[in-house]
Amino acid sequence: MLFSRTSKALGIVAITVLALTGCVAGTKGGGQASSDPNKIITAYSNEPQNPLLPANTNENFGSRVVELLFEGLRAYDPNGKPVNALAESIETTDAQNWTIKVKKGTKFTNGEEVTAKTFIDSWNFAALSANLQVNSSFFESIEGYDAVSAVQRSADASGKITTNPAPAAQTMSGLVLKDDSTIAVKLAQPEADWSVRLGYSAFYPLPSEALKDPKAYGEYPVGNGPYKMAEEGAWVHDESISLVRNDLYDGPRKAKNGGVTFKFYADPGPAYTDLQADNLDVSDVLPSNALKTYQSDFQGRNAAKPIAINATLIVPPYNANFQGEAGRLRRQALSYAINREEICQVVFNGTRTPATEFTAPVLDGYSDKIPGNEVLKFDPAKAKDLWARAEKIRPYSASKPLQIASNSDGGNKEWIDAVANGFKNNLGIESEIQPFARFAEVLDLRASQSLQGLTRTAWQGDYPSLYNFLGPVWKTGASANYEKFSYPEFDKLLQEGLGAKDTSEANAKFNRAQELLLKELPGLPLWYNNHPIVWSNNVVLAETGWNGAVLYYHILAK
Repeated sequence: MLFSRTSKALGIVAITVLALTGCVAGTKGGGQASSDPNKIITAYSNEPQNPLLPANTNENFGSRVVELLFEGLRAYDPNGKPVNALAESIETTDAQNWTIKVKKGTKFTNGEEVTAKTFIDSWNFAALSANLQVNSSFFESIEGYDAVSAVQRSADASGKITTNPAPAAQTMSGLVLKDDSTIAVKLAQPEADWSVRLGYSAFYPLPSEALKDPKAYGEYPVGNGPYKMAEEGAWVHDESISLVRNDLYDGPRKAKNGGVTFKFYADPGPAYTDLQADNLDVSDVLPSNALKTYQSDFQGRNAAKPIAINATLIVPPYNANFQGEAGRLRRQALSYAINREEICQVVFNGTRTPATEFTAPVLDGYSDKIPGNEVLKFDPAKAKDLWARAEKIRPYSASKPLQIASNSDGGNKEWIDAVANGFKNNLGIESEIQPFARFAEVLDLRASQSLQGLTRTAWQGDYPSLYNFLGPVWKTGASANYEKFSYPEFDKLLQEGLGAKDTSEANAKFNRAQELLLKELPGLPLWYNNHPIVWSNNVVLAETGWNGAVLYYHILAK
């Protein structure tokens, strides 16, 4: 998901040992015996981009709420291992035809039972193009997806995009209801790791009322997860969202506190002050100047570990300066002009690691030796030479400084200033931050292709796989491919990787696809997160999972 967020032995890409170490840096106040199971936790957040429907939420601030309100067929434990939640069993003999047994007797908080039909209806709703769900492409593996989707699907060798002008069907042919608790799923091709994705929020079930009036439902969603919306004033726009424990929930993520109130901040500075004063309980977003002091400021009340989050600068393909061969040279020049190592150490105080590709080191299959990744090294001389070569082809044209769009609530100004200084000192071009109060504003402008400058973005893993960092972001027509990048050979390699017979073969295909990204540079990989969180004196213990998401349901409060 966008962040401000699997062997043929069934192709499950495991997370490396690196991701499994050091979950918690310290605790204070004793163990669980001293905690209050009814205490409401307050947590850092910001206004979600869209109404809270699972398949229409792929940014971090909305996702952290949706993931607490719903439960799917599977969930991920803190180390990223998929475990069955509402699935009694998920079986296949050929990796193309799957049989899913749904547990009986589970209900939404409005009393409606969750059945096999619930999932089929919810998935068809999410995939149908008329419903405009941003995560619809997560269903592209299912046979019949093309018939219900009118999104961009493919591009030929010349780059011409093929689209479906209108959906030919209302439901995916690959979904068949066998009985009240059994779903038969046929994929368009064998994909051994398909079941690993079923813990992602796009696959959550929806009650029937959501399908009748999704817009109204999204303002006050009824779910089946460890929490539910508070009775009154649950979502005060641009201020907060309040959740309370769902005592009917009996899944693998049972809440250890009474609820979570997400407080919205436009700047992490005041939030940090609130944390120090115990007026906010937990935050996963820290101001840059606190990265040098958070361990001493919150002694015994902080944690950090490498996680599946990366950061990237998107380069707009609709800006003429970055088109054609001159544009490719300029993109390379910009990348060589960024001193990632210095920024990671000086600005982030070692809580970031310079990127060597487009995924994350904690994922199985990661390689720091992908051909072409030298373009991510700091080389001022190379940057100047490439820029000069681009100027001979077509002079750079700009009436104002090159802007770098970013949400101001994420503590991004300091590192963007450092990147801008690198562009000025090494390329002679002026650059500056283009700040927005909310991450949602940036996403909306990206979707309308209204940002002529660079855009700061980040990706938080939805499920533990290299593909999850490549397909949803860079594939033709993908949910987070707002700029409409399209590389036919890249798409082909991804598809071959999905259909590979074992993990090593799949990862080899995915990394070959990355070679193309490193050549084209639609975005400039920056760094990976070694993600710190801090908590107040009101909290006994907090921790993050494999992808850096705070495990709100595990938080112990005093």
